Amino acid sequence: MKPPRSHGRQSIRETLKPRELMQNTPDYADIWQARVVTLFPDLFPGALGASLTGKALQEGRWQLHTHDLREYGIGKHRNVDDTPAGGGAGMVLRADVVGPALAAAQTHAHGRWPILYMSPRGRRFDHAMAQDLSHSAGVTLLCGRFEGVDERVIEHFGITEVSLGDFVMTGGEIAALAMLDATVRLLPGVLGNAESAVEESHANGLLEHPQYTRPANWEDREIPPVLMSGNHAEIAKWRRAQSEDLTRTRRPDLWSKHRAED
Repeated sequence: MKPPRSHGRQSIRETLKPRELMQNTPDYADIWQARVVTLFPDLFPGALGASLTGKALQEGRWQLHTHDLREYGIGKHRNVDDTPAGGGAGMVLRADVVGPALAAAQTHAHGRWPILYMSPRGRRFDHAMAQDLSHSAGVTLLCGRFEGVDERVIEHFGITEVSLGDFVMTGGEIAALAMLDATVRLLPGVLGNAESAVEESHANGLLEHPQYTRPANWEDREIPPVLMSGNHAEIAKWRRAQSEDLTRTRRPDLWSKHRAED
């Protein structure tokens, strides 16, 4: 059986491509890890190998490992799925394939280490969940395909189902990439300015205020004068008011929740 692909410490160079981050590296007990169980390991690190998350991956601030479900397939053709019990369209990922793959991934787990299954019937992923994951020792993400995963696997491992929203995708890999991006950026040292994570949308239950930069005048539109005043108290007041107004008009659900918590 092939060892899991790993993405971790290596030197940085300008020509580095995400796929070049794939190499076997030892586990570091004090570094946050993500384990992804998937039929398509080559989709990782993908976008996570670029920008701040990619730089953090290269520097060893976090590690990414993929576990190929096909390696646990049954028979000569490495079958991973079968028809639904009771009939119906599509195929279901087999318990005797997904179960051993998850068990192998979890041999590396330590401390608080949740297992999440990317599922349209799951709990809605949000900023609070990303924060919680960033405080864990690591996470294992199960990426489904076809009609989903045998329910017995979910029950056996006590898996939490998580969704990006009220829509269905062909598989869980894109959702896993998005969730990891939202989580990794909250790890210590990943963002260049730690204040960025404090002031952004959803960090305090509100949408972020509008942002401006040079030039001061563009297409006859000027930067709001208060932002150029140098009066930090008034700037903070303006930004707060803008955040509240945007949240009230664009996300009344968030606004109601925010008001209830005040």
